[in-house]
Amino acid sequence: MGGTPVGYFCEQNMMTNNQNMTLNRITLMFPLALVLFEFSVYIGNDLIQPAMLSITEQFAVSATWAPSSMSFYLLGGASVAWLLGPLSDRVGRKKVLLAGVAFFTLCCLLILLTHNIEQFLTLRFLQGMGLSVISAVGYAAIQETFEERDAIKVMALMANISLLAPLLGPVLGAFLIDYVSWHWGFVAIAVVSFISWFGLKKFMPATQESRKQPKQPFSHIFDDFKKVLSNRCFLGLSIALPMVGMPLMLWIALSPIILVDELKLSSVQYGLAQFPVFFGLIAGNIILIKIIDRFPLGKTILFGLPIMLLGTLFLMLGVIWQAYLVPCLLIGMTLISLGEGISFSVMYRFALMSSEVSKGTVAAAVSMLMMVSYFVVIELVRVLYTHFHIWAFALASLVLIVFWFSSPRHALKQHMLARQQDGLN
Repeated sequence: MGGTPVGYFCEQNMMTNNQNMTLNRITLMFPLALVLFEFSVYIGNDLIQPAMLSITEQFAVSATWAPSSMSFYLLGGASVAWLLGPLSDRVGRKKVLLAGVAFFTLCCLLILLTHNIEQFLTLRFLQGMGLSVISAVGYAAIQETFEERDAIKVMALMANISLLAPLLGPVLGAFLIDYVSWHWGFVAIAVVSFISWFGLKKFMPATQESRKQPKQPFSHIFDDFKKVLSNRCFLGLSIALPMVGMPLMLWIALSPIILVDELKLSSVQYGLAQFPVFFGLIAGNIILIKIIDRFPLGKTILFGLPIMLLGTLFLMLGVIWQAYLVPCLLIGMTLISLGEGISFSVMYRFALMSSEVSKGTVAAAVSMLMMVSYFVVIELVRVLYTHFHIWAFALASLVLIVFWFSSPRHALKQHMLARQQDGLN
């Protein structure tokens, strides 16, 4: 299939779904309410992950179980995305979003009653469904509500606010380990999530309800997914998302083992080591907001990925040159997160708008592809890490970014060319 036909159909779909709500203080209240829930879901991982060494010790299991808390969290997100997206198309985004927030809040309280690692991971799986509420329902609502470039700016702004989670999470997690029980972390997360429920109930625009689809047979959901997943344009643009996001996800999952268990940093030093990494991601999102109107949409991706590649080379330099391992790890991960911040929001927009199927279903498909990929790769690298240690992390990151420069880069180039031919900047 040639580049122009693929890109043409992608662009037609984007044009069909474009909306005209402008960005102002009033319309921003919905994204701010959503990002409060997003913050609670993300800190549900970033606050707890540093405490996992203490949790595994309490449950009398190996420290190698620590990354499983994150991978099961992600798997939980993938498990219901197929349902939540299409369901929100039919009954309305707001109802599904509010129900999902309430369920996440309840699961944060139920995990306080667990007595072994199996029960704990089961509740982590259920909590992870909150990820799908955000990605398959919340993000779809954002993309439908705002114009193309405004939607990308809103996503980048939300990312910067939600990045308080990985910035504060390691430090607060260290505090939990040293001074109080990990249980209080889940109590605090439940409180924040509960507050966001009221914000969403009040500020989520009623226009989302007007997009509900007429009731159709349940099998129609699978027909829609088949249509989305057989779309080569969608697959070409979507497969790039987990590649770009994976190195940072691996870092979040493995850094407690790398920095604390293997390199013997204190829990406070571990928390401080995360600051440059996530400041890099914040800086990338700020740069994106500043430059997105100056270049053709998609050009920032071509700026960001070479920066990420340079970061993976620093990771490799660190594992080869062990005397400078920690500085190389932090420099490399900061560059990787900077490049991801510049690239990811635009990539997500392209993937979401690449199919004519309803946006809830498309967002669900994107969410499933990403989270299943995250689960599989994190668990695979976790196993490899027991044999090859930091080499497994560094090589996996390098391979993922190098692979982006093959077919995903080609799909992006085709898509950008089609936009140019259709007169879209």
